[in-house]
Amino acid sequence: MGMMQEFREFAVKGNVIDLAVGVIIGGAFGKIVDSVVSDLIMPVVGLVFGKLDFSNLFLVLGTVPEGTALTLDALKKAGVPVLAYGSFITVAVNFVILAFIIFLMIKQINRLKREAPAEPAVPAAAPPTPEDIVLLREIRDSLKR
Repeated sequence: MGMMQEFREFAVKGNVIDLAVGVIIGGAFGKIVDSVVSDLIMPVVGLVFGKLDFSNLFLVLGTVPEGTALTLDALKKAGVPVLAYGSFITVAVNFVILAFIIFLMIKQINRLKREAPAEPAVPAAAPPTPEDIVLLREIRDSLKR
């Protein structure tokens, strides 16, 4: 029972929940970047380089069975070893774009933190003087007279 209690306390801590939310949002954001790269950027890059489709760039490393189409999907289904460097290019471009977007976000957050007006430090109120000190001061002052 003790381990379950510890696990429950761990699982409901703020940091764990924040991390879970970050992972979920990051996964969704990654899908958005994948779509931007595969649906918007790669077609333009392919157009510039002569209608090149990066997703279908590959090298066949084994023998192709007769009747198998020379497409990446067909070769993979046939179990032919294939070096799919076009997929790697797409993933690498996704990573660069995602890293750059995160860099811009962090740079903006840091700039906003620097620009935020620092709240003036309010001096802490002095703690009340203890009773015995007050009495000793009164005695000292009366002896001076």
